[in-house]
Order: sequence, then C-alpha cells, then structure tokens
Amino acid sequence: MDLGIAGRWALVCGASKGLGLGCAQALAAEGVNLVITARNEAALQHSAAELRQRHPAALQVRTVVGDITTPEGRADALAACPQVDILVTNAGGPPTGDFRDWDREAWLRALDANMLTPIELMRATVDAMAARGYGRVINITSAAVKAPIDILGLSNGARSGLTGFVAGLARQPQLAQNDVTINNLMPGAFDTDRLRATFDGAAAKTGRTVEALRGARAQAIPARRFGRPDEFGAYCAFLCSPMAGYITGQNLLIDGGAYPGTF
Repeated sequence: MDLGIAGRWALVCGASKGLGLGCAQALAAEGVNLVITARNEAALQHSAAELRQRHPAALQVRTVVGDITTPEGRADALAACPQVDILVTNAGGPPTGDFRDWDREAWLRALDANMLTPIELMRATVDAMAARGYGRVINITSAAVKAPIDILGLSNGARSGLTGFVAGLARQPQLAQNDVTINNLMPGAFDTDRLRATFDGAAAKTGRTVEALRGARAQAIPARRFGRPDEFGAYCAFLCSPMAGYITGQNLLIDGGAYPGTF
C-alpha cells in the first residue's frame, strides 16, 4: 500500500536503534526523507548507512549526533530538517526504582526527557505544519501510561503529564482543521536493547537466567511473544499518512493484548 507520504520530511528522535529506528525504517520505505538523531554516533551512522543502502532512490537521510533532551540537541536536529512534516518524538525512559529514593533532580531529568522535550519539539513545529496544511506528530510513550508499573514511577509521572498536554493540544482547531494530527503510541514489551537490559538486570538481581525471565514474560502476553520494532514502525507510518487524518489526540496501545481492560 502506498501511504502517500513520499517526499515529505520527518524528524525521528532516538533513531539509532529500537523503536525509533523501526519508525525511521518504515518511513524510509514510504519514500520519506529523514533527519535521524541520537547520542551514539557509531550506532547512528551505522543505521543511516543501512537506510541509505536499502532505499537509495532519491531518499535523503541526514544524521544529527546529540542529546535531544537539551536545547542544543533540539536546535541542531531542527536546523538539519528543511521542514518538519512528520515529527516522531522519542527519548530513553528514566531509571526504575522506588520513589522514596528519587530527589527533585531525578524528577526534573525525567520531566525534561519524557515530557518537556516532546512539548518543546511540538512548539517548534506544529504551527508551521498547520500553515502548510499537513503535519503528523507521533510521541512514543509507554503502555505504562495506561497500566502503571510501580517501579516506573518517574516514567509514569512524566509520560502521563505529556499525555494530558497532548489531549488538549491535539484538539486545538487551528491544528486539527489544518490536517495536523498528534497521537501517542504506547508500546508494550518490544524486543529492543532496553528490554534486554532489563532482563540482564533482573537476572543479576534474582539469580534466574535471562532465558527463564524472557520466557515467563512472553507467556504473560496473549500473543506469547514480544513485539518487533518493524511492527511498531508500520503502525507509526500509517498514522503519519493522509489515511489517518481523522485520528488525533489518541493514545494507541500496541502490546500484543497484554493490557487486560476493555477501555
């Protein structure tokens, strides 16, 4: 299916690997020009080279090495993109733990990364999208927004704040009536480096093997497996298309059926 977004420009954050890279790959397959940003230069350049090799025809892939959670990182990424038709916000989640151990600085770091950075990027782009009559914003949040996990308090709080903000912004008439949509994608357990690191940490703490922990977690998901970044990317690409123009202000869960509720 041709999604009708070839030739547009997308800024994809945290795109050197994992879900961000999955989104970049899916958009590239649709002929979207990319600015991809991440902190790890080696991983970013490797991913960019693969994208260029796989999609050589007229596709531009620009890289920006930097921390998107800083003003400098955001400025550099935005400056590299001729126009942002598609914005995919994504930043690594804050550490797990007990809220009793988190001081004010820990909370501010979490808010900067997972709430304020997406808001700043939207502030810099959505009005220009509206003026051109097209724009798509996808915020990668977490299934924990819908089903909070006690050890993810920093993430629960920061991402829930972003969710509430988006609920209002997406419904502003000057955006919605000018074909600018803003949605949050809420991933469950996907087979990424972050999930693997979580299992490594749990294995070291509990003495159980990584294989046993992975198996138990997968069996708790109705699909009996973890998600793949390419599946996540395909969902993102569809939401970035004209065909998804009537979807805005939504929190869209992609978790293999793990969330047990009706609503």
